[in-house]
Order: sequence, then C-alpha cells, then structure tokens
Amino acid sequence: MTISIEPIGGEPGISIEDRIEQRRCTVSTTSPVEPRSVSTDRVGYPADEAVAFETREFTLSQANMAYVRDGSGAIRTEIQRFTEHTVDPGEYVLEVSAPVKLYLLVPGPFTVSLDAIRMTVELEAEQEVVVAARSYHERPAATITTTGDPVDLMRAVSYLPSSLKTTSAERSYPTLRGHPPEFALGDELDVPAWLSTPDSGIRIEVPPDLGAVMVVAPLTYYLGAEVVEGPTHRIVTDDGWSHALGGERGFEGEVERVLKQVFFLDCVVRTEGIYDVPLYERRALDTDLDLGSLYEAPPADQLRAYLDVPYDQVEHLVPRWKLVAHVAPTSGSIETLPFLVDDMAVVRTPQRDETTTDETQAAAIDAFTREGFGSETRFGGSDPWSSPPKLVEPERTDSLEQAWVGEDAPVGATKATVEAFRNRLAREEAEGEVNIVVVCNDAEMVDEHHVASEVYGSRDDLPFDVTLYENLTTDRLELVLGSDIDFFHYIGHIEAAGFRCTDGLLDVADVGDVGVDTFFLNACRSYQQGMELIRGGAIGGVVTLDEVINSGAIRVGKAMTRLLNRGFPLRAALTIASDSSIVGTQYIVVGDGNMDIAHGESLTPNLVDLHHVETDRFVFDLDTYYTAHVGVGALYRPYVEGNEEHYLVGNPNMEFELDRETFEEFLDLETVPIRRQGRLHWSDDVDVEEL
Repeated sequence: MTISIEPIGGEPGISIEDRIEQRRCTVSTTSPVEPRSVSTDRVGYPADEAVAFETREFTLSQANMAYVRDGSGAIRTEIQRFTEHTVDPGEYVLEVSAPVKLYLLVPGPFTVSLDAIRMTVELEAEQEVVVAARSYHERPAATITTTGDPVDLMRAVSYLPSSLKTTSAERSYPTLRGHPPEFALGDELDVPAWLSTPDSGIRIEVPPDLGAVMVVAPLTYYLGAEVVEGPTHRIVTDDGWSHALGGERGFEGEVERVLKQVFFLDCVVRTEGIYDVPLYERRALDTDLDLGSLYEAPPADQLRAYLDVPYDQVEHLVPRWKLVAHVAPTSGSIETLPFLVDDMAVVRTPQRDETTTDETQAAAIDAFTREGFGSETRFGGSDPWSSPPKLVEPERTDSLEQAWVGEDAPVGATKATVEAFRNRLAREEAEGEVNIVVVCNDAEMVDEHHVASEVYGSRDDLPFDVTLYENLTTDRLELVLGSDIDFFHYIGHIEAAGFRCTDGLLDVADVGDVGVDTFFLNACRSYQQGMELIRGGAIGGVVTLDEVINSGAIRVGKAMTRLLNRGFPLRAALTIASDSSIVGTQYIVVGDGNMDIAHGESLTPNLVDLHHVETDRFVFDLDTYYTAHVGVGALYRPYVEGNEEHYLVGNPNMEFELDRETFEEFLDLETVPIRRQGRLHWSDDVDVEEL
C-alpha cells in the first residue's frame, strides 16, 4: 500500500504517509479521532486511500496552496498564504497541494485560513470530514519489449503516450501525464495487448534511424502521436496538414522548439479550464489566439494553431527547461528513453568535445593556487587510477540540468543509467524516519563533518535519524553500505581499489547488495566507487572525477549539505553548489539526478538571486527548481508583497523589487539560499547589511 493513513502517536489527529516517496503530512485535531476507512469515491477525485472521522477543527501541516471546490467541481475560492475565508453552507472539497496530494470533503459553513505552512479549518459544529490522499509517485504500468531495429523502436515509442491521462491542454500538468511504459531490449517487438494509444490524429514521420526516433520520443509522448517511417522529418495530421522538422534550427532544434512551444501554449490555454488561476505567462503573452476556442479544440487543431505563432513571440516566456539529455544513438540507450520522457527531457544526440582528467584537474589547481588557497587535495594514495574514465564534455545548453546516456563520464552533466532508474522503481516501502549516515574517515576533514552533523536533521518539520561515524574499519563500513540507508555522506579518501578505512581499502564491488539509496562521496576520484554503488542497488549520488582540492571540497560539501536538507534534488543541488567553488567542475551526479532526501518547506525549491542592492532597495530574481514531484508544467506563486499571480516553475522572469523591511519579511518565510556576486548565503543566518 503506497499511502498509509494512521492516527498520530501521542496526539490527536492522523498522519498521512507516502511510503515509497517518503513524504508525509499530518492532520491535527483538537480532540482524539478514530479514523475509519471509506471509499475514495466519496471525494470524486482520484485517490489511493481515504478515511473519515468526526471533528470540529483541524490543522493540516505542510500545506502550500488549496482550492475550495463546490459539488460541480468549480473553484469557489483559492486559498493563498496569509489569508482567511468563510465558506457558506453546502458540501465542498478542499483540494490541497502538500507533500501528498489531498482532497478533503468538508461540510460548510466553515472558516479556512493558511499561514506560511499550515492550513486550519474551523467548522460550526463537530461533523464528519473525509480525507483522501493520492501519491505523486508514478510508476510504469507495463513493459514493452523492443529490438534495436529503428522500425521496431518506432512502434514502441508510439505507445509511450498510453500513460497520458488526457490529451487536452491539462496534459501540461505533470500529475496528468503519467509515467510511460518501460522498455526492455529483446529479440522481437512485444507490446502488451491491453495497451492503447490516444486518438490524437497526429503522427510524426522520420527515416529509419535510431537517433531520429530517440529525438522525437518526448514530442511523440506529449502530443499523443504515432511515429511512422517516412522519407523526411515532419509532423502530419489526419487532415493533411504537415510541419517540417528541420529548417534553420535543424532537425533536433526544431523538435525542441515544437515541444517547448506546444507545451507552453498548453499552459496558457489550460487557464480556460477548471484551473482558472491568474497566470503571469498568460498576461505577458502578446497573441491573438482565441484561448477559449482552443481549449475546446481537438489536439491536431490546437497543434496547427500553436505552430502558426512565431516562436519569438513566446520564446522569452517559455520556462527554463528541466533537462536536456544527450543520448548516444545505440541500442544500449533504448531502455533509458521512458525515464527521460517521463522527465519531459529534450533529447539530443551527442555533439561532444572530449577532455582529459589532466586538463580539468590542472585548471582547477591553477585557479585555486592563484587565489591563495593552496593545492592540497583529498587524494591520500600514491597509486594512479587503474583504469581512469574517459571524460566527455557535452555541448552546453540553456536547460537547468543536463544528462549523458552513453559510454564515458560526462563533465558538467549527470551520468544517467537505466540501472539507477530501475533501482528507484524497486525501492521498497519505508516507514519511520529518514535515515542519514555521515562517515568521516579522515581526522583532517572534521570541519565538513561538523557542518553535516549540525545541518542534517535540523528541520523541525521532518523526521530525520542522523548517525555519525568516524574512522571506520573495512568491515564496519561494509555493514553501513549494506544497511537500509536513505542517504550516505562520505568524507575522506578513496583510491583506485576502494574506500580508505583505518585497516585498509574497501571496494564496493565486494559488498554485494547495497542498501544505500542516495549518496555523496566527497573524496578524490570517487566516480568508479559511485558507479559500483549504483550497480549494487543505489539510485543516485554525487561523485568526483579526479582529485579535488580540500578547501574547495569543503566548500562544495557544506553547500550540498544545506541544499539537500532544504529539498533540492541531487542535480539541482550540485548545479548551485558547483558555482560556489572552482572545483565544482570535478563533481557530477551518477544515476538518477531527481533523488532527494527531503522536500522543501514550500515544495518547490527556490533560490534568491540578488543582483542589485541599495540602502533601502533590493532587486532580485527568484529562481525555482524542479524535483521528482514538481515537474515541467507545475505552478509556483511567490509570496512577495504585491504579487497576485502564479508562475510556471522555471520561469526566467520572476524579478521583484522590495524595500529593506519587506525583503527581510520575505526572507523570514522559509530558509532559502541567496546568491550574491557569486557567493552563496542562507536566509536564516545572513544579515542583509552584509549583502
């Protein structure tokens, strides 16, 4: 059972837990309740579990935003932070965005209020309340077997849209797309007979080439299209309209443009539906499109109208894309496609510049010695790598994150593997606290150890169990790696043959089954041991490609610790932390970069990029980041004085100007990183006078 709803131990109320995603929230009541299981049909919205109980007042923790819907499903009120509303008699559903998706059937009249993170509902008398919960977690519903033949892959890719929950503009909401089926390589094509595809009236024609099929996979999925063999790259509809996938942008560039433009205009058009929220992008878009008519139009007609709009009219409003994946066009990459598509990644075939470990390490050491930091590294051995990885540097993009699928180790991108994605699917249900283990196997690196011990578990709103170890032997470290651990942070030395312990070296390849889910190996040359952790069962982690200068490693380690503790996933955390140190280029993510150890206080991790300061004037951009649960198409409402609009996560135009007092009040809402002149600060321990 994914969702568990149980009484809170020791206090009145219920605890709602997503056991697979390790997300929880509570509904606290003023007096003890006895929740009883009821049908999820009671609330009329998709849910995994539901309970009912009697109460007069309840408080929901970790609420981000909510809607009050009447019996017809129409939104009567949007509940925003620091507001209070009184609802008339009747029966209503409170739709709440929290760590777990919630629908609460509440009889009116009642009063509902929301502060920074808690929502309180007061009824006039004790009455029955139904609480239904749905996991944000999505898993593939089927496995399609395909060969490495491009024509077979076309058929397999054509079934990726089978997981779409709608082909309307609401498909731009991440929760209404669903995880596409898995792919498995085999001797012949085998599609489960019960899988069906949407009747969108759209097909994509490409020549029989593996790379071409991979590039159009995300667009095929999002459009609900079919991929068929053709002499040129183009989109065709049933009524004969066509659009060439080429021109000045080239094939891959035009596929990317179409995906982003169709997605973005869907986000605008969907405001004509049941989620009629004030959207910044809709107000800022200068177009003659009839949004109401387009909302009701079939997908093929929408597509034609969308692509009639010149891209320069929308390009500046398209949110920064979450992920660009550089995928080697080989059969070995095929099984990663559904996971990349689920992330709405832009797929490119590699255009790469190869570099060497000597070149990147020399650049880092030169930069540090010029700045007076010295060149002492975390490499404690004298033996060179037995088989150093060949490094590749993927072409730079404007996406928030990049991934590499293929041989070799990428500089500045995630080394994505199908083993890591499947390890995540095999993740067992977890109960209780988030288990974090920090190991420091070198006394000279205790500064980072002290920071980790202070930061991990410092949030009162999340249950952490943090264990600290120092100077472990090989057998003790082997026990740790084989234990059920959510996050493993290693500080010390790693050599070609393994982790350095007090009595020798431990090679992860000799451990067997790895119990660690997520890890950070802050040691020199930890790439190979990190890959062994993935092969042994881990899901994702941060590693180094070569030697790292100790002072830089400490800076990266401190930043990563705080970012992970505040809900940033691995890829986003490393992107930000790397900017704080020249040695950041030596770190990469291996496995699934979506992994995190906690959710943010506002669910959407964000960073204040402060770029202009005067005596009583602060101008800043608010950068928002995606997570495994906050995908492309999600909304974010900045709680900045004077702002009444929602923005798409990743919006590049969230610039605000506040006076000193209001800026300080804004920073008090939650603990967030602040970037100022290339340095990283934190809102809970910085004096604005110092910025």
